[in-house]
Amino acid sequence: MVAPGTALREGIENILNAHTGGLIVISDPEEISFLFSGGLKLDIDYTPAFLYQVAKMDGAIILNANATKIAMANVQLMPDPTILTHETGTRHRTAERISKQTDAIVIAVSHRREVVSVYVGGLKYILEDSLAIDRSRHQVTSHGRPVELTALEFEGGVTLHDVLTVLQRSELATRMAVEIERYIVELGSDGRLIEMQLEETMVGTAAEKAALVHDYIAHDSEEAFAEGLDQISRLTHQDLLDFGRLAELLGYDRKLNTLDYPVSPRGYRILGRIPRLPKLVVSQIVKEFGGLDELLAATDAELEMVEGVGEIRAKEIREGLRRLQEINLVDRFLQT
Repeated sequence: MVAPGTALREGIENILNAHTGGLIVISDPEEISFLFSGGLKLDIDYTPAFLYQVAKMDGAIILNANATKIAMANVQLMPDPTILTHETGTRHRTAERISKQTDAIVIAVSHRREVVSVYVGGLKYILEDSLAIDRSRHQVTSHGRPVELTALEFEGGVTLHDVLTVLQRSELATRMAVEIERYIVELGSDGRLIEMQLEETMVGTAAEKAALVHDYIAHDSEEAFAEGLDQISRLTHQDLLDFGRLAELLGYDRKLNTLDYPVSPRGYRILGRIPRLPKLVVSQIVKEFGGLDELLAATDAELEMVEGVGEIRAKEIREGLRRLQEINLVDRFLQT
């Protein structure tokens, strides 16, 4: 209802730009009439211009439940004074108390601070400026695929630092997506482009992060993998920036020099990119060969002997690995 582009948001921004301030209550007027003292009964169709005009009066504005009508204006509201509030200004104290006492949506527009606060069920949310929200679209594309790590895996030159860098960025991207989803909701219909960009950017990120942990966790067991993934998601932002702490969660000594410590992938991440290759077969291949280097060095006959592979699937795996190497070379060329 208050997203940019809606009639209600236009009216709110008109009040904000005019520096008049206002208190708007959205609810069935009959259900909250016990809070009213005085006021003018209007019962007119809502328009942004009408909302702006009636906001020039001191009292609150009452809109019906779907904000299609302006029911009353210049209303003095009398909420229960015993209800605890953490606000200081009269308008905001009234708004918080009404939201706790009723099911109404209460919007307080501060003319001094130029801030719009929405109260629902005692919870407060400050609306972002439309332009500030729109800037989030540029954050969406800040997370790229770990092209360099893939190249190093095929070349056999991965260090622990390379792994932790990609793991850190993947987790930060996941957390960034959660933040941006809030803005998408607030943007309403204007947020559809950002939502599409976010979905395109984040597709496969969770699976990639899980495969990365599976590839490089020191002790390869389902219990250690699940615990490591869970602990990474629970890290504070400060700890997430600490490579020593990340290395520790993967089972390594946090005092290691990650730049010089070589590690080898088991192959979960690379094999997971091959189309139509079941996870169970991926696990069998990793279990049989132990690592990506050993898989790349294996003969066709050895690959065919793995349970669930066979001759046809072995050819598909070889072709998939070859294609991934080619795509990776092209991606690296385009990034230079």
